[in-house]
Amino acid sequence: MLMENARSEIVEYGKKVLSEGLTKGTAGNLSVYDPETGYMAISPSGIGYFDTKPEDVVIMDLKGNVIEGNKKPSSEHMLHAVIYECRPNARAVVHMHSMYCTVLSCLHVKLHSVHYALADAGVATVPSAPYRTYGTPELAEAVRQNIGNSDVILLENHGMVACGNSMKKAFGLASTCEWVAEVQWRCMCAGKPFILSDQDMETVMQHFLTYGQKSPDGTRHSYNG
Repeated sequence: MLMENARSEIVEYGKKVLSEGLTKGTAGNLSVYDPETGYMAISPSGIGYFDTKPEDVVIMDLKGNVIEGNKKPSSEHMLHAVIYECRPNARAVVHMHSMYCTVLSCLHVKLHSVHYALADAGVATVPSAPYRTYGTPELAEAVRQNIGNSDVILLENHGMVACGNSMKKAFGLASTCEWVAEVQWRCMCAGKPFILSDQDMETVMQHFLTYGQKSPDGTRHSYNG
């Protein structure tokens, strides 16, 4: 079975995203990329996270061809592929409909640096992609055109996507962004949030490179540009 470790990791983290409230039901999807083969392991479509087995995970190339697996791959496989193309250091992608990131995406409000932890995304402001129908080439192209240097992007009226050099990193970043989004939303409810400057955030990014960052979910990681 190809990419056995990646398949097991997707099953493990699928349970974590549901247990930790980053999505509901079968919404969202996860993938792991192997640059040596050019293959991507991606969660199957329509199977609950606690019901998914390693053999249900589908192996594809970035052109959308199924290499191995007898289940239907996530409809968002093009979205994952474009992230790997745009972020060459990415080895895992987490796409979730987490509550507060989705709230901001539905307001068409960007995720801002209301807290320095956002620096782990590699930018002071997380970009957003305009609404396009899920699972379409148009959505993938919107992400390609808007992600820039960020490791995270909001999808308007949809959700969020985070990537990292490991599944642990991508999951940690998704969790951090959800926490910052909740802080931002609560600040917006109470008044006008104070946004840290680009210079403040650049300083934090340098600190992350030197010392690492312990994110609100307890995962220690460092900004990887």
